Amino acid sequence: MKAYERLLKYVAVRTPSDEDSKTVPSSQCQFHLAAILEEEMKALGLADVHTDSQCYLYGKIPATPGFEGRTSIGFIAHMDTVSDFCDHEIKPVITEDYDGEELMLGDSGRVLSADTFGHLRGLKGCTLITSDGTTILGADDKAGIAEILTMAERLRDEDIPHGPISIAFTPDEEIGTGAVHFNVEDFGAEYAYTLDGDTEGEIQYENFNACKARFDIKGFNVHPGSGKDTMINASLVAMEINSLLPGMETPRGTEGYEGFYHLVSMSGECGEAQLNYIVRDHDGNFFEARKNTLRLIEKNMNEKWGDKTVRLTITEQYKNMAGIIDGCMHLIDNAKAACEKAGVEPIILPIRGGTDGCQLSYKGLPCPNLGTGGHAYHGPYEHITVEGMDKSVDIILELVKLYAGDTSM
Repeated sequence: MKAYERLLKYVAVRTPSDEDSKTVPSSQCQFHLAAILEEEMKALGLADVHTDSQCYLYGKIPATPGFEGRTSIGFIAHMDTVSDFCDHEIKPVITEDYDGEELMLGDSGRVLSADTFGHLRGLKGCTLITSDGTTILGADDKAGIAEILTMAERLRDEDIPHGPISIAFTPDEEIGTGAVHFNVEDFGAEYAYTLDGDTEGEIQYENFNACKARFDIKGFNVHPGSGKDTMINASLVAMEINSLLPGMETPRGTEGYEGFYHLVSMSGECGEAQLNYIVRDHDGNFFEARKNTLRLIEKNMNEKWGDKTVRLTITEQYKNMAGIIDGCMHLIDNAKAACEKAGVEPIILPIRGGTDGCQLSYKGLPCPNLGTGGHAYHGPYEHITVEGMDKSVDIILELVKLYAGDTSM
């Protein structure tokens, strides 16, 4: 089976995670996909296939006889999707021989345009997979799952020699908890790769340091007719707080290694208000400076408006995995070599986000990230190519061969 055929099957099972849930996994629908994948893994001949009570699915491909002592590597993808644009049935649309120009997404009124997504012109002639424009597609990260299992199928059918291989599919990556309950010992690999990136050939091992920040503002509400020198409008204080942050240091104004403050949500009235941010920076010192800026704002607002008017809560999320991967750069060197053997130009980019691999690297499993051939994740413009998925499968097959030390390569 081709990787894209698997993708079409998997995206039919909606699996949005729920950031407000207190359960693990955060949504029971993720078990539905896990059950499908578990049966498929068993049919492909994987060993020790099991889904635990928290919806982590594990399996192993035993080494080819004589290759048992080779480096054990693993491949990981996540089963959940974002919850945005995922409230009804997903209907994939296949466009063969895409012309690189504007593409209407079903009857949604949305248009996939090269003016917005400049890489589209480079996809001319490819077979493009999108949604109908009313939902996400779900290639993030079901494309990664499809590619890993297609790799497993080709190892079996093409009788490719290989060392020990571990596979895992995780829940709740999109809400930042996908690695929290991951059993590294049960997984059983020395090193791993997540397949959770964009363009085929991407290799990522530098990610943001990340935290969430929440400002809770308590106002003082009196009748506006007698509010002179008395009223403290919490919503206006919230607006003032946001105005104190650097105006261009937002996702829209930054790229590459540049960090940002991102206002995710806000709510409020005169009596109380709340601001919710995510804060990101690749550089550890700059990241600490960003958090100190927020603390200084809290201090100054309380000095101006009164003690306990503003309360800041910072919640750490993940750290830059480069600090771990720097000690095992063979993961990156081999990924580059695998791309070249597959006829794909390696693209080494910093991740402007995070993956399960960020946290897993600090749990003792060094785990850089690879591209899957997809683009424009987390919204209705998400798309992927059949050709990009095929190349991503080729890349991880070449990685398997490299770690097996196959001299016929």
